[in-house]
Amino acid sequence: EHPNGLAEAFIIGKEFVGNDKVALILGDNIFYGTGLAELLQANNNPEGGIIYAYHVQDPERYGVVDFDKEGNVLSIEEKPAQPKSNYAVPGIYFYDNSVLEIAANIQPSPRGELEITDVNKEYLKQGNLKVSILDRGTAWLDTGTFPSLMQAGQFVQVIEERQGLKIGAIEEAAYKMGYIDAKQLETIAQPLLKSGYGVHLISLLER
Repeated sequence: EHPNGLAEAFIIGKEFVGNDKVALILGDNIFYGTGLAELLQANNNPEGGIIYAYHVQDPERYGVVDFDKEGNVLSIEEKPAQPKSNYAVPGIYFYDNSVLEIAANIQPSPRGELEITDVNKEYLKQGNLKVSILDRGTAWLDTGTFPSLMQAGQFVQVIEERQGLKIGAIEEAAYKMGYIDAKQLETIAQPLLKSGYGVHLISLLER
C-alpha cells in the first residue's frame, strides 16, 4: 500500500517465495537482446545473489558495480559522485532463499526506504554476490519517465513490425519451454483474438 522500497517485495512475498530461490524484476524495466534468455536461465539457480552489469555513459545516475575478472563484486554504490566503473546495475536480480532473512533485517535508508542496494551489500559482505554482464547488444530500457516510456514504445513497435515477432509474450515463452501445451495455449488465445495478440498465439500452433 506504501512505496517502502524494493526490498520490501521479499517481506510482502515471503509466503509466495516459500523455500525457493527467487528473481526480482522491476516492472518498469524492459530487456531485449540475443542470448538474453540463455543468460538468465544460466543464472536462475544462484548460491547467494546475482546482479547484472550494463555499460552506460552516465553511471553517476545509477547504482554502480565494480567487479573483478571472475565476476566477483568488489563494491556497489548508489549514484556515486565518483563512479568506480561505467557499469550500472539494472533492475533484475536473482537470489537464493536467504534473501528473505536479509530483507527482513535491513534498516530503512535516510530516505525511509528498504533499499535493494542494501540487500546486495549484505550479500557482498558475506562474499556471496556475483555479477553477470549484459552483452552490449542487449537493450535495457527504463520506462520510469514519460520520455523513456515513449522511447520504449517506439523501440518495441519497430522490432515487432520489422520482424513480425512479439516482445514479452509470456504465453509464447511458456509454450516453447513446455510449461503449457497446445490446448492450453489455444484456450488462452481464444478470448484475445480481437486484440491481435490472440491471433499471434494461434499462429504459433499453425507453424
